[in-house]
Parts: sequence; C-alpha cells; structure tokens
Amino acid sequence: MNFLKFTRQSIAICKGRTNTFSTNLETSSSLRKFSTHKFVNTIHKVERFPGGRISNVKKEIDGPAYFLLIIPISAFFLGTWQVKRKKWKEDLIEGLLNTTKIPPVSLPTELSEIAEMEFRRVTVTGEFDHSGEMYLGPRSLLVDGESTYSGKLVSSAGNGSSGYYVITPFIRSDTKEKILVNRGWVSFRQKNPKTREEGQIQGEVEITGVIRHSEEAPRFGPVKKEDVRIWFARNVEQMAEMVGGVPIFIDASVDTTVSGGPIGGQTRASLRNEHLSYILTWYSLSAATGLMWYMKYIRKV
Repeated sequence: MNFLKFTRQSIAICKGRTNTFSTNLETSSSLRKFSTHKFVNTIHKVERFPGGRISNVKKEIDGPAYFLLIIPISAFFLGTWQVKRKKWKEDLIEGLLNTTKIPPVSLPTELSEIAEMEFRRVTVTGEFDHSGEMYLGPRSLLVDGESTYSGKLVSSAGNGSSGYYVITPFIRSDTKEKILVNRGWVSFRQKNPKTREEGQIQGEVEITGVIRHSEEAPRFGPVKKEDVRIWFARNVEQMAEMVGGVPIFIDASVDTTVSGGPIGGQTRASLRNEHLSYILTWYSLSAATGLMWYMKYIRKV
C-alpha cells in the first residue's frame, strides 16, 4: 500500500515539473518573438552577482546620450578652426613686419589713402606745436620694438623704463593741417617740458615715422584723465579733435631722437596672437569630454 502511494506522488510531481517546464518554454518563446519586433540601440553589460549568478543588463544609448556627444565633436572642430586662425594671424604679423621695412613715402594728403597705410613708413615736413603737447601712458620704453619693462634697460637719462609717450601736434608745411606725432618716450620725471627744454625742437623739420591708427580702449576705466592731457589709450580721432587737427597719427622713428628729447622709435609691429592657447583649450576639452562619454556609454565595466 505504501509503495503504491509513493508511486502516485512521484507521478504527480513529474507532471507538475513538466507543466512548469512547458510554461517556461512558452514564456521564453513569447519573449523571443517580442524582441524580434522591437529594435533599440543597446549595449550589453555583464554583471556578476554574489553566488556566481551572471545577468545580462542592457544599457541604452538614448537621445540625451547622443546630445552629449555634440560637446566633444564641437570642441574638436573649434580647435581645428583655431589652427587655421593661428596661421592667418602669423601671416598677418609677418605682413606688418614687412610693411615697416618698405622705404618711406611722402605722407598722403587724403585721409582715405592713409586709412589703408597703418605701419607704413612716411616722411613729412612741418613744425611742432609744443603748446599742445599730450601724454600717452603709462608706457614702457621700447628698444628695437621690445619692451624694457623688466627694468634691466634704462633710458639715456638714467631713469627707469616706465613713463609716457609725448604726443605733439605737428603743422604740415604742405597743407597747413595739424597732425599728431608721437615723438617718443620720456620717464615720469621728464613729463614736464621744462625738464627737457633742450629737446623741444623749434622751426621747420622733416620727420620720418610710422602711421598708426586708434588702439582698443581699456575695458574698464576712461580713455583719458579728465581735465588733463594724459591718455590711457591711443584714440586718434579724439586726440585730433582736442587740438583742432586731423586724425593722422605718426610714431616718429628712432632717428628723430634729439639730445634731451623723447626717445623715438616707440613702435611695436605686432598683434596679439593667443590662438595657441585656444587650440590647447578646445582640443583638451574635446579629449576630456570624449573620454567621459566613452567611459559612460561604451566601455564595459
């Protein structure tokens, strides 16, 4: 009797397992059919749980992930664009240097011509009007176009290398127009014309210099001091208006320097070229954000 009862129980258990197995097969088959009708971009990541059990986890690359990919791509293209800009700026600087080496020509009378002649060497004859003297600075002394701000070089007067550029109205002999001439650099102690009377040239002279245009004004603060003739930036139009002249500005060459007067040749034929730092910035940003995107969405961990 016990044997018969045991046999019946065994048969029932087997039937139950068979039904469970069939149900699992049907469920698995249904999942496979469902998965064939739905396609998504996924990345499989294998995770190992305690006890050795392994599970496949799907990690989707969805819309936000693709949106974040724009950052490294855009940074890369901006870095490449800065490479081209750097080459353009270097060619422009080289062109300016070559312009300063061209033999001087007579200063034109038409402002439209002068507008296209920055850094071009010119000659002009006339007479200085020292009563309208102005000052641009503080500026450091330039020697051969290089600053001496470090203090290692000093002026012929034995003073330090910080001071002002002396801007003096110059009445042209041919047109009687009043233009502006940067005679050169003086120390702070020589700002007062009485300290350099020997260098105050009188009578008609011919000068050679380089045409300059207005420079960028300071981001913070005024262009000039109120009620005084000290300018912080070269604004040719406003300077000319102040002395009743025309907006023509010349940096006198070093050859115009006279004993006791300002030191000429205060022209630096260069432009700001910071494109290398921009290149490094954009390419570094592209590499960093690209690596972060890869670690988050591609790499299997």
